[in-house]
Amino acid sequence: MTKVVIPAGPKPEDALRLDSQVCFPLYAASRMLTRAYQPFLDPLGITYPQYIVMMILWEDAPCTVSHVGQRAMLNTNTLTPLLKRLEQLGFIQRQRRATDERVVEISLTKAGKNLQPKCACIPSEMAQASGLPPEKIVALKQLLEEFLRTLVDTTASES
Repeated sequence: MTKVVIPAGPKPEDALRLDSQVCFPLYAASRMLTRAYQPFLDPLGITYPQYIVMMILWEDAPCTVSHVGQRAMLNTNTLTPLLKRLEQLGFIQRQRRATDERVVEISLTKAGKNLQPKCACIPSEMAQASGLPPEKIVALKQLLEEFLRTLVDTTASES
């Protein structure tokens, strides 16, 4: 296991060591985790970001594009092509709100609803593939949620 080195002083060469960074293991873990999802998602014809959006829609549909963007933490320029592709695949339908055409609402199609049971085994399969005991997975998720909230709060106060 790699030893994490926390810079002891203001020396730039310590501060810029890759193994001193919290960002790199998060980045690498995110990439590896996304890759680990591929064997489950490829047969369904969806990508990991599309899977995230579908999970949001299984919980919240019908809902607006802005709601999905907020929950998925995605900008419109990233979300729009993703939604277009899900619509082309027949999983969702987008429609402008009659009372306010600036608002686009998303609903699930029958195919989108039928995709949910096909994905039901993925979380447990991924937990098992992680090799971590369930209590460590829960603790990691809680710590990451706390870290994410802190980052969101920090960036929101800086804007």
